[in-house]
Amino acid sequence: MSASPDFGLPQRTIDTIRRILAEVPEVEKAVIFGSRAKGTYRPGADIDLALFGPKLDLDTLGRIAGQLDESPIPYQVDLCLFDLIDHPGLREHIERVGKVFYERERQDRTPGCDGG
Repeated sequence: MSASPDFGLPQRTIDTIRRILAEVPEVEKAVIFGSRAKGTYRPGADIDLALFGPKLDLDTLGRIAGQLDESPIPYQVDLCLFDLIDHPGLREHIERVGKVFYERERQDRTPGCDGG
C-alpha cells in the first residue's frame, strides 16, 4: 500500500496536479512535504510542494500557481522552488520528510539540459 501513497488526497486531485506539472517542461520533480508527507494532515489541509529543476524561476512558479488556482481541485496548493529556499530548517524538513510526488520521465526532459 505504501508503494503508491495518496497523501490523503483523492486520485483525481493527484492526477490533476501531476498533469499540470507535466505540462511545464522546467519542472523535473515535485516533492510533497509538511503534514501530507508526514501523514498528520487534517481534512482540507493544504498541499505543500517543493519544485525542482535548474530552469525554474519565479515567473514559471507563478504560472503553475495560476493553473492550480484555476483547476477544480478543492485544496490550497503552496508551491516553493527548492533552490531558492534560504531557510535551512525548511530545506532540512523537505529533505528529511519530503516524498516524491511527481518526477518527469527521463525521455521527457529537454535534450541538452544535462550538458550533453
